[in-house]
Amino acid sequence: MTIEIPAPDDLPADAHSGLHSERGALPGEHPGRVRDPIIKVRDLAWLEFEKPDLDRTESFARDFGFTIAARTREELRLRGSFPGTDSLVVRRGARSRFVGPVFQAAASEDLDRLARHADARIRGLGPGRSGRIAELTDPSGIAVGVVHGAEEHAELPGQVPLTLNTGLGPDRFAAPRLNRAQRPALEPARVQRLGHVVLETPRFQAALNWYLRTLGLIVSDFLYLPDDRSFGPTMAFIRCDRGDEPADHHTLAMHLGPSTGYVHSAYQVTDLDALAAGGQYLGERGYKRAWGIGRHVQGSQLFDYWRDPDGLMVEHFADGDLFDASVEPGWASMSSSGLAQWGPPVTRDFLGASPSPGKLREIFDSVRGDRTDLTTARLLSLMKAMNS
Repeated sequence: MTIEIPAPDDLPADAHSGLHSERGALPGEHPGRVRDPIIKVRDLAWLEFEKPDLDRTESFARDFGFTIAARTREELRLRGSFPGTDSLVVRRGARSRFVGPVFQAAASEDLDRLARHADARIRGLGPGRSGRIAELTDPSGIAVGVVHGAEEHAELPGQVPLTLNTGLGPDRFAAPRLNRAQRPALEPARVQRLGHVVLETPRFQAALNWYLRTLGLIVSDFLYLPDDRSFGPTMAFIRCDRGDEPADHHTLAMHLGPSTGYVHSAYQVTDLDALAAGGQYLGERGYKRAWGIGRHVQGSQLFDYWRDPDGLMVEHFADGDLFDASVEPGWASMSSSGLAQWGPPVTRDFLGASPSPGKLREIFDSVRGDRTDLTTARLLSLMKAMNS
């Protein structure tokens, strides 16, 4: 028997309506896209990191659910189970640090266009590897790559979604799982693919405009300071413009702050049970949960955040929103309570609310800097929003 589920009468037609959401921009506010970008990237390809201990990095990667694509003494390449390029490239370095994101170009000609119009340097990916990469630097000083023709891996076996007796419909005996118990395996939540990366920058408006103009990204949602909307957005959830083809709600997210660089990165897993059982697996091996499990507002993902052995934050997610290019940006006031529809209260660890002495110096220098959107008043407003 097929059960048809009617839409609720009050289901909003607008993609942004609902909890903590608003209808859109006020007159004169940022449109969230540019008319004629230099190129339009298709997706994230991979993220690049440096780590001092590749053995420790590989051990965590396996526990987190990555598959090892390649390993040498100086480099570790990680992938998910879905077909595609590497998800992470980790090279040996003096300290743990994020190098930058690498996006996928739709065509080889896009790299030449970036060289002409965005001062990009084009090079091959290295001995024995196919593809070319354009190397750029965003206004915050973060290295950004755009690649085309890189090697793509074949699909691997993944975790099978559990068959759920959802309780919908009057005939409980028509449930899809009958005479079978539910026993999800306690194992790593196998990563399917790289989903998004979140960056922080004190040059938020310049960086936002650069990604829209240079890479053709478009905004799904803006957040603004609750007592200073006239300043403009202070966080953006940004997706790829694929026209009528759906894309992740955000491939890149950025927010205004005193630091420059990596906040966290997110990796898709099969479903809630994979995410939860994988989290228990990580906890039993001594890793530190940063926040979760819950469901976000912007993007709607089920989330679970963890710290790797070097303290970098990574996220398992499932069931995220998909938008085509027709959806205009939503606007909402920034608040910590607006980060999740349900779940435990947001943690100080996730918010970075216990800064080290070095972080305090960074905050002080950022407010005093010449090329910054951050003022003392905006910093105080950000702190207030993250405690609301």
